[in-house]
Amino acid sequence: MASMTFDHYPRYDELTRIVHDAASTWPHIVSVESIGRSHEGREIWLLTVTDSATGPASEKPAFWVDGSIHAAELAPTVAILHLLHRLVSGHGTDPEVTRCLQTRAFYLVPRTNPDGAELALGDSPRMVRSSTRVYPPDQATADGLIPGDVDGDGHLRQMRIPDLNGPWKVSDVEPRLLVRRDPTEVGGKYYRVLPEGRVRNYDGATIDIPAVPEGLDLNRNFPAQWRREHEQKGAGPYPGSEPEVANLLRFLSTHPNIVAAVAFHTQSGVILRPFSHQSDEAFPAEDLWTYKKLGDRGTELTGYPSISVFHDFRYHPKEVITGAFDDWAYNHLGIFGWTVEIWNPQRHAGIPEMKYIEWYREHPFEDDVKMLAWSDGALKGEGFRDWAPFDHPDLGPIEIGGWDSLYAFGNPPPHLLEAEVARFAPWLIWHALCSPLLEYHSLTAVAEGDGTWRLRVVVQNTGWLPTYVTKHALMTKSVRGVRVEVSLPEGARLLSGKTTHDAGQLEGRAYKPSAPTRRPSDQTDDRAKVEWIVAAPAGAEVAVVASHPRAGTIRRRIRLG
Repeated sequence: MASMTFDHYPRYDELTRIVHDAASTWPHIVSVESIGRSHEGREIWLLTVTDSATGPASEKPAFWVDGSIHAAELAPTVAILHLLHRLVSGHGTDPEVTRCLQTRAFYLVPRTNPDGAELALGDSPRMVRSSTRVYPPDQATADGLIPGDVDGDGHLRQMRIPDLNGPWKVSDVEPRLLVRRDPTEVGGKYYRVLPEGRVRNYDGATIDIPAVPEGLDLNRNFPAQWRREHEQKGAGPYPGSEPEVANLLRFLSTHPNIVAAVAFHTQSGVILRPFSHQSDEAFPAEDLWTYKKLGDRGTELTGYPSISVFHDFRYHPKEVITGAFDDWAYNHLGIFGWTVEIWNPQRHAGIPEMKYIEWYREHPFEDDVKMLAWSDGALKGEGFRDWAPFDHPDLGPIEIGGWDSLYAFGNPPPHLLEAEVARFAPWLIWHALCSPLLEYHSLTAVAEGDGTWRLRVVVQNTGWLPTYVTKHALMTKSVRGVRVEVSLPEGARLLSGKTTHDAGQLEGRAYKPSAPTRRPSDQTDDRAKVEWIVAAPAGAEVAVVASHPRAGTIRRRIRLG
């Protein structure tokens, strides 16, 4: 692990070695476990990263990061391994990383869907959306185009087929590129373009592109506004039906110390926030303000714009996405959930203002020229290959070439990978340090006479976020308040107060204005005071434990006298 490089995409066996090597190399910081198995039976590895000398992860605010739930989205795995490397290498050398691991924890799942990634990383790569399970179960492969590596070069490119009724023609400006045929144009040489693959039962005239048998989209299988197959394809038979999703649901639901979650995907080079299905007006105002502040800092540190899915990242203006992870994290857990889409090749090619979804439907030809020049230079021609004749076993003489979407568009090319994924750790560490943090302000024991003592404990939230994290969690009663508990030694008695006191929620600093210009109100709503009267001999020790699911657990002992 110490010598690991970030210039390739590891297959499952290598990934397994990496995570276990990390736990062996840094046992005081890293542990590894399986949170369940995939559809094909592979273990889903989870890394817990925290300084164990300052307490277990379960008693600290925690930050969740997962990636690669979609099969061919491979960069997330490397981004999470890079974060792991940043944490272990920075512990003891970087003050911010050290403080973060002493007071917070990270739960990292580098590859949520290992089955799909193994297909994409195979010697003859194959693309499915997510899981390798056939769904719907009766969906057999129909006649028509079956994508695959026909020419055996290990890449999935495009097939250019001469066709008098084709919609494409060779550009007069750049003959390697195709442009749209004019609406009224006739009499030229035209082409039909299809993904590289075989055509099952080709009749010499018609080519259908049937849905792949593996029709699941695991990021539509979460319980938030889940919809059935006829409403949203790929969502599965019921929420959490797929083991890869059930693994995540089970872990996050049973670890209430998780205060924020990021799911890494590819591509577009954006930081996405809920909602996917409704307008920002549905947010509690404070949660929207906080989302924007956290996202703006993400933009500063990563260079990725922070945008709303509903307002800025919809695949169709009349359609919405439901059942996504980040919506579930916010709606059901009441935490800040994000989706980070790694990699934007257009920006690298000098197209900074591209519209994330709309660009693939409509953009100027000049953008294609820039993309081709970028492939020629930065990618040494590997992104776009010149069209080459090929005798197709089903279609006869055609040409294969064009874009390798997995290499150029879907994920950063290996030599650009480390620079792309290195940008995320500073934001994730900063975001984790924004979490609420329970600390003692003061603990006192004052003699009242006659062998009695007045104990006073004041706890405070020193984090930026309130202990409840989101107003949505507060409204839905998703999280309990601070509890302060006293334990007495043998022979001592509690004369007043309860053994366990509910101190409620503590505010943070997230809702403060930009300047205290008018009517400042810095009341001490970040603190809570608890008192007891105890009868006990001098020299006895009283144990005090203060805890909050999202702000941590702190323990102290008070000597009487």
